[in-house]
Amino acid sequence: MMFKQKPLAAAVSMAVWSLAALPAMAQEATPDVPMQTVEVTGIRASLAKSLSVKRDASANVEVITAEDVGKMPDKNLADSLQRLAGVAVRTDYDEAEKVSMRGTNPDMSLIIFNGHAVSSADWYVADQASSSRSTSLSLMPSHVLQQAVVYKSSQANIVDGGLAGTINVSTRKPLSQKERFSGVVSVGASYADLPGRYAPDMNGSVTWKNEEGTFGVLAALFAEKRHVRRDSVSRFAYGTNSGWDVINTSTMLGITDASLAGTGYTAADLNGVRLPGSMSSEFVESVRDRKGGMLSLQFKPNRDLDVTMTGFHSAMDADNHGRLSSSAIYSMLLGKNQPLGSTVATAANTNSNGQRVYAQIRNPVIVDETTVYGHPLKVLKSADIMFPDETTPQYVGNSEGFFRDGAKAESSFLDLDAKYRVNDDLTVKTLLSATRGVGQTKLDQGLTLARYGTGISYALGDLHDAPFVQYHNAGSNQPGLNADGSGYTIVDRAASGVKTVDKEWSAQFDAEYRLDRGIFQSLESGVRFADHKRTSGRRGPAFRNGITVDPVTGRVVSNTPTPTTGWQAFPGDFGDGLDGPAGWDNTGFTYTPEAIKEYIANNTKVTSDAWERRVNSEIDMQERQSAAYVMANLEGERWSGNVGVRFTRTEVKANIATPIPAGACQRVEPGSPPVTCAAYPGAITDAGDATAYFDGMPFNPLGGIMYYKTPTKRTFDDWLPSLNLRYDMGNSMLARFGVSRTIGRQNYNLLGSGFGTPGCDANGCRVTGPNPDMEPQTADNLDLSWSWYFAPRSIVAVSVFHSSIDGYPKTGAVGSSTVDLLDPRDQTVKTFFINTASQQGAKINGIELQYEQPFGKTNFGFTSNVSRAKTKVDDGRPMVGASEWTGNIGLYYEDAKLSSRLVANYRGEYVNSTTAPSPTANSQGLSVINGIAMPTAPTYADAVTTLAFSANYYFTKNLELAFSATNLTNAKRAQYRYSEAEPQKLDVSGRQYYLNLRYKF
Repeated sequence: MMFKQKPLAAAVSMAVWSLAALPAMAQEATPDVPMQTVEVTGIRASLAKSLSVKRDASANVEVITAEDVGKMPDKNLADSLQRLAGVAVRTDYDEAEKVSMRGTNPDMSLIIFNGHAVSSADWYVADQASSSRSTSLSLMPSHVLQQAVVYKSSQANIVDGGLAGTINVSTRKPLSQKERFSGVVSVGASYADLPGRYAPDMNGSVTWKNEEGTFGVLAALFAEKRHVRRDSVSRFAYGTNSGWDVINTSTMLGITDASLAGTGYTAADLNGVRLPGSMSSEFVESVRDRKGGMLSLQFKPNRDLDVTMTGFHSAMDADNHGRLSSSAIYSMLLGKNQPLGSTVATAANTNSNGQRVYAQIRNPVIVDETTVYGHPLKVLKSADIMFPDETTPQYVGNSEGFFRDGAKAESSFLDLDAKYRVNDDLTVKTLLSATRGVGQTKLDQGLTLARYGTGISYALGDLHDAPFVQYHNAGSNQPGLNADGSGYTIVDRAASGVKTVDKEWSAQFDAEYRLDRGIFQSLESGVRFADHKRTSGRRGPAFRNGITVDPVTGRVVSNTPTPTTGWQAFPGDFGDGLDGPAGWDNTGFTYTPEAIKEYIANNTKVTSDAWERRVNSEIDMQERQSAAYVMANLEGERWSGNVGVRFTRTEVKANIATPIPAGACQRVEPGSPPVTCAAYPGAITDAGDATAYFDGMPFNPLGGIMYYKTPTKRTFDDWLPSLNLRYDMGNSMLARFGVSRTIGRQNYNLLGSGFGTPGCDANGCRVTGPNPDMEPQTADNLDLSWSWYFAPRSIVAVSVFHSSIDGYPKTGAVGSSTVDLLDPRDQTVKTFFINTASQQGAKINGIELQYEQPFGKTNFGFTSNVSRAKTKVDDGRPMVGASEWTGNIGLYYEDAKLSSRLVANYRGEYVNSTTAPSPTANSQGLSVINGIAMPTAPTYADAVTTLAFSANYYFTKNLELAFSATNLTNAKRAQYRYSEAEPQKLDVSGRQYYLNLRYKF
């Protein structure tokens, strides 16, 4: 069982109820009214246009138009796309970013602009360092878009790469505007209620075309800023005490029958019970400052030639400040005092008056759970985790503060689109494009402090409520140690930057020849070539001095003073939206961004660009895509469609960071020229790879791990046939049938991440790393739909679909791929098996329902959809990013003065592990719990319903006041592990409001 089936949220229930009410409403229907004759404006016009495109398409598509975007409470395209049937989004900090389709993860959906790929970028450091193919739409403001067509069934003339579907976004063109000279200026502000901050929100555009209507210019600019804050409670912490584990009384020696006296439990009763390794609170603030523009030039001297050049650029500054206050329950129970949570045998032990002490579990409350895989387990729902009485303060947790300075995302493209009608029968088109995306954090810098006390009490609440947490004898929440040894002291600091560059240029040529021979109306063919490059890596400065920890006591012994100024407490309203219980500890502290930057600057030094390089984090790939297709457009009595085939070739080259055995090569000191290593001529000898380079210490040329780059090259060929049929059943009813094969290329890190941790034993040699032999995923798809356009701006539709996927990635597997490396035991070259990703099959079956209709002759209307997608992966794990249920319901009102819309969006639970997991991760491995081998617990995002509203009031035809609000219910987003009894994270991000005055001319 992948997910537990739950009752749908109110939005989806209403959508289903509305389907039942359809016959009564349809009595006023006027079938067979052509959509093109509807002469209304605003929301009603946008619905008419969208349904008209959907109705005429051969394939099964969903459509959203510029009016849709303008009249919805949306700030980017992803916000708008989530309103469509079968489309779901990943939302970060209350703004939709990544789009997924029909029960798949975002990597399986291809988003193209004007028919070509667009390199996007991520603003958050963890996403910047990943290697997902998913497109972030946070840089794409809604007002530069004309139309988005979501292809749920494929056809040969669509760019390949969308395994689950393709979304083609068209930007606005100047000659499409009615007036010769027109424009709009919007001035306003945004307000975020959680941080309580205002910010400017402005955009504008102008369009001009000559008197003959043969040449036009459209220019758009935008400058949109907003403040962001997220309050969270989680299980995140340092070392092995993060997440969840089981009680083991053979290593947690403080758990005894005596310590449990009076509780009704014995030590044996607690053995194997799941417990949270930590209790944590997190607090993140950010400013998103998005600026950019678009310029479009269109030349159409006659009806035969149409040439458009479009340039777009968007950049978002997103410096962010993250704070964490966490406990160390797991370490405490194991009697470990290592201040970063390590629990290995060599880690420092607790030490109180010369004796090792173990935390005890007092007042335990144990509940039963059934995992998502059907296994019974027990969970420690609440307890006091306490060291024995009279124990001196020991390690009980950490506090950290990281400021991501220079966090930025950029995306840009330039395309030239030309269409020429050679004669009445032949039309040719060409499309040239170049695109570049950059995600960068110049310096991710922060400090970590260890906290000392004698215990922590906790009590887990419901999945959507913050837990009770209380520390004992740990001092107040501020830096510095007290006389008794309680409080905080600095134990670690870090500083590094991340930069990922994604770029592509492509050329495409298409031709359509009119046949008019029997059922064959026209023949389309074309070729396309794209050259794609992806580079990514970290760089970091060298610290002047290290932090030394006593190996016996675990206490810091080096002269590293803990700053006692420049800090600030969590805001007094932290966690108010998390509904925590009375008395829970929602306090914390961190250093201000200025204090963090000053500390890091004073404790790091200038070396060289080469030394700051961290080769092991690098991805360096080139992917060339070639394609050719032929497609026939068909038409008969009451039916139409297309049939075709597309051939695609994918050539992947990767330079893979490969470790060199210790001592084989010597590293050169910063500032010295690189030298060639005889054993490994390609060794990168001038990179530091985070090797210590402290003041006053002799340079060690053999310290750390060195790397060289191993080049790989693979070529994959795929044939992608497709067939789409559309049948007019009469009475405004249409039936569609689609069958196709689609392709989705693997994430970059599965093909080109670096090798690491080589080792050999009696069973052979193994190394972690990528699998360049992984073929692209392919899916055989079947789509059947029925739709009834029973009245103007009205539709009821049902779609059923099936996809059979071959090549779905399975991480953490020992495959057949090998690499030749040096055995560190005897310094001889041997063949190493790569612990990497393999491939398997998966299936998706689903149904979608859609219903839209005005309320009779009133100014009110209604939109709704609901979809269900059942996924099944060969190994029994859930598909990452797949929600079984999604749904939307919307109500709108529009008259000559007022246009308003209220939209509820529901997304069911899904596995929210990264869309680009490490090839060496155990995300699809097994864990042995209480002697039972069961799938490793993924992290689930629980179901969530959000509500958004927009209203536009027209003072005059040209002057408009627009108000919109998102996340009106301040939805709490919950995550859990094996079941809801194991809550993993809960966060809120508050509501966002926008008020703009728009003037059209």
